[in-house]
Amino acid sequence: MGRFDGKVALVTGAAGGIGRASARAFAREGASVVVVDVDAGRSAETVSLIEADGGTAQFVGADVSRSDDVQAMVSQTISAFGRLDYAHNNAGVPSGNFAIADFPEEEWDRVVGIMLRGVFLCMKYEIPHMLAAGGGAIVNTASGAGLVGFPSQCAYVASKHGVLGLTKVGALDYGHLGVRVNAVCPGTVWSPMVEAAAEQPGLLEYLAGLHPIGHIGTSEEVAAAAVWLCSDDASFVLGHALSVDGGYVIH
Repeated sequence: MGRFDGKVALVTGAAGGIGRASARAFAREGASVVVVDVDAGRSAETVSLIEADGGTAQFVGADVSRSDDVQAMVSQTISAFGRLDYAHNNAGVPSGNFAIADFPEEEWDRVVGIMLRGVFLCMKYEIPHMLAAGGGAIVNTASGAGLVGFPSQCAYVASKHGVLGLTKVGALDYGHLGVRVNAVCPGTVWSPMVEAAAEQPGLLEYLAGLHPIGHIGTSEEVAAAAVWLCSDDASFVLGHALSVDGGYVIH
């Protein structure tokens, strides 16, 4: 028996990377999983992987920066499975590299819309259903860049700092009502975004050198932390930003 038998988990950004690993981890613990992303093809692969392992999953397409999409995402979850117990709000995008004075406004709006507004909208529409189910747990994906700065990444860093602010407020608003809200702060992990950047000579060595552990992480390591935060093993953990970063922020 799994820790989440009979429960329902929703994971955004689940077409690959951390989101796919998280969706699979929830399913291995017995949860029915709603796989959310804008990429229908790769999300179908995530669903197939879960089903091949004996789990239950359903794809729901949604752009988390759009309120109508998020409301529909949650409504479809309830229609399919009758409840919502856990959410990993993980959808994210890479950002261009520009100093603040040169940062394009449209790029700011795109990045902040998905990674900050998106987390807000997900929490806004997920929480009422968790309350209706008697409680639940939310994990938001922030970043090491939500705890420290990083040059030429103002939209990404501001978004991830904002995610931690939302996490703390959500914890204060709803922790006493049975909905725990926490965040994971990954360092660099193998993901489609990193794989795309790995073609640049020397970049992987540079990224590994930013982590005192000596290498970059895996999506599965971050997913394990997210699942733990949702479990009863973390029942007294609230409003916490858990670094899963190989020591990136301890320099």
